[in-house]
Amino acid sequence: MIEIGADGQTWLLSGPASSYALRLTDRDELLHLHWGPRIALADAEALAAAPTPPERPFESWLDGREEYPVEGGPRFARPALSVRGGGVRGTEWRFLRWAEGADGELQLHFTDAVHGLQVTLSYRMRGDVVERYAVLLNASTGATDLEVLRADSATWTLPPRERWRFSQLHGRWAAESRLVRSELTYGERVIGSRRGHTGHQHLPWVALDADGATEEHGEVYSCALAWSGSWRIAVHQLPDGAVQITGGSGHDDSGQTLLPPGTAIATPVFAGLWSDGGFGGASRAWHAYQRAHVIPDADVVRPVLYNSWEATGFDISEEQQRALAERAAELGVELFVVDDAWFGARVSDRAGLGDWTPNPDRFPGGLGPLADHVHALGMRFGIWVEPEMVNADSDLYRAHPDWVQHHPGRARTEFRNQLVLNLAREDVRNHLWEQLDALLTGAPVDYVKWDFNRCFTDAGWPDEPYPQRLWDAHVHGFYDLLDRLRAAHPTVAFESCSGGGGRVDLGVLARTDQVWTSDNTDPLDRLAVQHGFSQIHPARVMAAWVTDSPNTQLNGRVSSLRFRFVSAMAGVLGVGGDLTRWSAEERAEARDWVELYKEIRPVVQLGDLYRLRDPDGGPCAVSYVRGDDVVVLAWLPAQAYGQETPPVRLRGLDPAASYVCARTGAVHRGAVLLHHGLRTGLRGDLDAAVFRLRRIEDAADAADAYSGLAQS
Repeated sequence: MIEIGADGQTWLLSGPASSYALRLTDRDELLHLHWGPRIALADAEALAAAPTPPERPFESWLDGREEYPVEGGPRFARPALSVRGGGVRGTEWRFLRWAEGADGELQLHFTDAVHGLQVTLSYRMRGDVVERYAVLLNASTGATDLEVLRADSATWTLPPRERWRFSQLHGRWAAESRLVRSELTYGERVIGSRRGHTGHQHLPWVALDADGATEEHGEVYSCALAWSGSWRIAVHQLPDGAVQITGGSGHDDSGQTLLPPGTAIATPVFAGLWSDGGFGGASRAWHAYQRAHVIPDADVVRPVLYNSWEATGFDISEEQQRALAERAAELGVELFVVDDAWFGARVSDRAGLGDWTPNPDRFPGGLGPLADHVHALGMRFGIWVEPEMVNADSDLYRAHPDWVQHHPGRARTEFRNQLVLNLAREDVRNHLWEQLDALLTGAPVDYVKWDFNRCFTDAGWPDEPYPQRLWDAHVHGFYDLLDRLRAAHPTVAFESCSGGGGRVDLGVLARTDQVWTSDNTDPLDRLAVQHGFSQIHPARVMAAWVTDSPNTQLNGRVSSLRFRFVSAMAGVLGVGGDLTRWSAEERAEARDWVELYKEIRPVVQLGDLYRLRDPDGGPCAVSYVRGDDVVVLAWLPAQAYGQETPPVRLRGLDPAASYVCARTGAVHRGAVLLHHGLRTGLRGDLDAAVFRLRRIEDAADAADAYSGLAQS
């Protein structure tokens, strides 16, 4: 909902629990007024009428108060917009008009007469999430290109507080999404990626709280960027204590693109959320926003999958895949995925990447016979691809060595023996479209795992007048190719992967059905990875696998099948071990776990998530609440001194209701579960359990509810 002040210069956007307000001064300065709990228009107008702060020597009263700071004029804070054209740098704009776009979008239009530049700032409330982005149009009538050095999506202004705390998700390969909180100090704190993709090192999300917010109490301001390439988020605390968050695509100010007359660009969405429900309340609001407005078909639960990579590596054959598929079907798996090495001359990571046709020695009849066999077993069929990469030893590279990112006269750096194709080039995108469309048309493929296993290093584009634009244009090329494939093959699901969690963001989630969270499948390590991931993203997109024990990928840790399954059941369950080596007893147990997961899946994937105990070395737990149903997953890494595991206090329950437990048939009062907790009975090392509860009106309903849970 948009409300406009009486003079047409104050705007108020409101969601169910929050409001966002801004004000245009008579000098065409766009000022921030409010971001926080819901207020009335009269409140916003009162804020607009408040006197401006006094001028201070060597400071600007605009700094820390502008909605979208531009370069130039009486400003010293980091600009969100920096442009250059005709020997003139900076922006001096004038307000043109405001308009209401689709879905209640507020659009504020400005113009810079010297550059012929038009800037549109867009705002849209989706629930309590504010989506913001900017559109730049070179409206000049001359022949001068306008150089966009930096175009951030938004600047967020926080209210005055005494002390801010900064939360981020950092990591590396196999250790993604680890949550870190620290005090915000004066100056700038910058996170981002210079790597051409979102990166393992940081998720494009930050959160700030000022009064010691807890998991379920206190104000939290958080922002997330919908962009899958290089990016930057800067949090700056100015000398007077004002705090702003600025973010967008690109990591530095060396230049993003050229705008010829008549052309325009739109920045990615930078979304912001205020919550007074602590970090848990903020997470649940982010999850609901993504399920409602970002993730395709988010109300449809994801299937249990099996992926062949850890079982086979590059040693692959149709006969071997058939045997694995038969074992997977016995477990109740619903989607069978053939990973790397089904194509070209791909017998190792040194060759074949880029040649997306089945290897005739390994799949003499193509992928069709295997896909038909998988379908006959009652499962869907999926494949792995890495379209943005190429091996030097491939037919594609031999035919088109100019198609990779490179600088003339410089060595072409290889990581994992591969180079990066330049998807900013139309001919490259057209070639990939033809190959991938033919692949999805020629065999009954239901699922594609799209990988990205190396970062940009030699991001050159010979003969391109403005090669810097490759950084953003490659990502738009990736989006365009994926959008085109989804439109042509609407029944095919896609997973985003980048050596694990290297490309996880709101931009890629708008185009894929789930993401691969980490290559680390160790169930204990995964608890911390999944804890951080859940700060922003829902369980509905978080792929997690059960693999072999000892863990062969990283640490050799030995863990029970129970612990591995309960860890992976916190998201979209998958299996990735060598099923031909699992004993009959292990397969029977796994079948029971898969059956249980299918029963609780709607609650886990579509319910509200509550983080009950953090994975800090002691017992930890999460719960999911959907309607009358509750699922609790609990883990005990190690038991110390024989001490009994403390009860887990639940959240999100009705204190006046009763809940029946499927495991025991016991009836628990909601108030008791909330304040005294649920006893898990966990003991020893690496123990885990699943509890299913159902809300009942009174004890007389307990027998029927318990019977329904037991039979489901």
